[in-house]
Amino acid sequence: MPDASATDLENLLGTGVGAAQEQLERNGGFLPFALVVENDGEVRLVAVTPADAAEGTGADFDADSMISDLTELLRQHRDEFRAAAIVCDITLLEEASDAIHVAAEHRDGSLFAAVLPYAANPATHELEFGELSADTNEPGVWVD
Repeated sequence: MPDASATDLENLLGTGVGAAQEQLERNGGFLPFALVVENDGEVRLVAVTPADAAEGTGADFDADSMISDLTELLRQHRDEFRAAAIVCDITLLEEASDAIHVAAEHRDGSLFAAVLPYAANPATHELEFGELSADTNEPGVWVD
């Protein structure tokens, strides 16, 4: 992976994890969102309107639908930026834990994804974050 691409993806990862942690600590959760590195190097937040959850699911919004909307929006505007990441809240079934998931990709084909597990401490109700670890990722923006 070229150094410039690695720098862009690391920037998106750090910004994405930081923004998600801030939302979790302030609001107890966060909606899926995207970040892009514009062609001039600026990082910008991209959001979509929450999709209503299907009746009877008990969810407040449909995260999968929002992620699809974000991916489509990024795909349509990909000439305006050189890297993108989608940040979402996932459940790690093996660890029975929630996690921040960041899936980043660069226009040159470089991919990077990471997960950061978190849980509320039962005694203090404060969020405790685990170890950041690499995850697999498929391209979603620079595909035709």
